[in-house]
Amino acid sequence: MGKITGFMEFGRKVEPYAPVEERLKHYREFTLPLPEKAIREQGARCMDCGVPFCHSGCPLGNLIPDFNDAVYRGKWEHAAEILHATNNFPEFTGRLCPAPCEEACVLGINEDPVSIENIEKNIVETAFAKGWVKARPPKSRTGRKVAIVGSGPAGLAAAQQLNRAGHRVTVFERDEKPGGLLRFGIPDFKMEKSVIDRRLAVLEEEGIEFRCGVHVGRDVKADRLQADFDAILLCGGATVRRSLPVPGADLKGVVQAMDFLAQNNRKVSGLPYDGEELTAKGKKVIVIGGGDTGSDCIGTSFRQGAESVANFEILGKPPVDRPEDQPWPFWPMRLRTSSSHKEGAERLFSISTKEFRGDARGNLKSLVTVEVTWEKTSEGRMVLREVAGTEKEWPCELALLALGFTGSEPTLAEQLGLELDPRRNIKAPATNYKTNVPGVFAAGDQRRGQSLIVWAISEGREAAHHVDAFLMGSSALPRKGNGDLPRI
Repeated sequence: MGKITGFMEFGRKVEPYAPVEERLKHYREFTLPLPEKAIREQGARCMDCGVPFCHSGCPLGNLIPDFNDAVYRGKWEHAAEILHATNNFPEFTGRLCPAPCEEACVLGINEDPVSIENIEKNIVETAFAKGWVKARPPKSRTGRKVAIVGSGPAGLAAAQQLNRAGHRVTVFERDEKPGGLLRFGIPDFKMEKSVIDRRLAVLEEEGIEFRCGVHVGRDVKADRLQADFDAILLCGGATVRRSLPVPGADLKGVVQAMDFLAQNNRKVSGLPYDGEELTAKGKKVIVIGGGDTGSDCIGTSFRQGAESVANFEILGKPPVDRPEDQPWPFWPMRLRTSSSHKEGAERLFSISTKEFRGDARGNLKSLVTVEVTWEKTSEGRMVLREVAGTEKEWPCELALLALGFTGSEPTLAEQLGLELDPRRNIKAPATNYKTNVPGVFAAGDQRRGQSLIVWAISEGREAAHHVDAFLMGSSALPRKGNGDLPRI
């Protein structure tokens, strides 16, 4: 695969970023494209490694060495066919995936891994630019109808797969446009919304129906769906935000990260939003939570004109290199610095927020923290310990809580009588994605809990296979790593 000596001849390259002072002036994507020659050289770095562990690192089972080789040889249309065989939306993962495939790359054992994610993005963008991505409606219809609740990556992937099988697919979305957190959670500087709309146009042309502004469980009851459709697939996501139960958490200026991000995305897209404007302009901002959502809050705050931005993480600072107890090819917990971090945020680790303090009018003015350590008990559990004498007060006028999610909203599950797991996700085993109610399936974050976009697409594809088998007795829809190289 690739050029036999490519990994020795070419170093790793990825798309560079526009300068910070330039990109903070807008919300557009700011990566700078590489010339085609450089991208083909990156494909040439893929080794003939015998066992491509990148396959195991990718939740979709993408045929990575195959499309890398096609890129190296300049066979871009073939590369696009290979990529789409296992991934419905490489334009999403090519921008937003943390690339577990790269951590599993054999070259990555002692060198920089192949830039798989960037190659993936360039393949799909070339395919769109050349007009190779076209609607492929099914040749015939089965007469079966499927309702998909939620239009995030899991719901969209399942919809396309089930539509390909010939079923009539209707996707219900409570917001006014499809996309879920892709549209209302991911900032435009990471993925412009035209990228979603471009793909949605293809899905609609293929025959998928979208009913937006419909909150299933409220506007349409569960029993109505059961009466109108032959199967239901729940892909609503994990949307219940984790709170921070400390004194002062109800002060004005203590804001859930997703409320802040969703409102800003609406403003950028010219869409209406409810409630008072949430803005970081001229404020001292502290983002609590060190994950991707926290990083998105940092970049958004800088673009809104924050005076300063700090990022607090309760966990200890991870090492830069792969920890010894997390050997290749497993995903390592090491320090990751996003483009938003590089825009000027102060990062602090092993710090816990104890209290929010406000003024007489109820406005946030500061917060109090304490340093913490993590100690392992005799049973092997990690326990948090506060460090005495380390309390500190920080000026703060906007605190953004990026603490993750604790499950999906219960309304629909209650109406359907669905069983939940201990984490309050819908209980549906990965062997068949079936809930305890016949004809009702679940996939994505609503089933597995908060996770990655690439996992959501994988879950949507897998669930579609099982829904199709339920409706027809068997299914020819591909599963993980089992793409049959269909046309795009």
